[in-house]
Amino acid sequence: MTLSIAAWDESSGQLGAAISSSSISVSSRCLHWRPGTGIALSQNITDPRLGPRMLALLDDGVEVSAAIDAVAQSTPYINFRQLGLIDSSGNTGLYTGDAVLGCFASAEGRHCVAAGNLLANEGVPAAMVRAFENASGSFGTRVLGALVAGIEAGGEAGPVHSAGLLIGGEPSWPLAELRIDWDQDPIARMLAGWEVYEPQIDDYVTRAYNPDDAPSYGVPGDP
Repeated sequence: MTLSIAAWDESSGQLGAAISSSSISVSSRCLHWRPGTGIALSQNITDPRLGPRMLALLDDGVEVSAAIDAVAQSTPYINFRQLGLIDSSGNTGLYTGDAVLGCFASAEGRHCVAAGNLLANEGVPAAMVRAFENASGSFGTRVLGALVAGIEAGGEAGPVHSAGLLIGGEPSWPLAELRIDWDQDPIARMLAGWEVYEPQIDDYVTRAYNPDDAPSYGVPGDP
């Protein structure tokens, strides 16, 4: 039902994740980020509580692998879940239970993790990791490109209907949080939204911190 990637960008310190699913509104349940802490994935018959629990453990000084182990050992029905976690230094970890649906797999790379279930083939997460590691361009573009690579490697066994992108940086709010909650081609729509939004990200940060330095809003009535 779901394939996802989470990553850390060494040059900017940004954390990001992208996800797609046959289920509606997947990113609202499965992508979790905490400023200065990390980014988490929690998917497959999803328990949205698990991402924040892993991030809270990171805040308490627990290392990534120990945080995942602590959640796995203390959670009922954990054998149904897939978890991924990256901290603010790029350390990574994964967990996949033995009752995850259909064909499932996960992969870990340099500052990135990918996981999926009900996949067309077991190679999908590895293809996403390779795409992220070998891509150029902005961090968000690399994360989205990895999601596209997963789709092109076979993706889910069934049709995809929702997708999401979450990018966090220095501010206490997400730099980007794009969601296509139900569509026949959510990846294409999200890519189109990213193309429009990416050039404006820094402008919106400036508007938050110092509107006097912000560029024109580009809307009717703006002087």
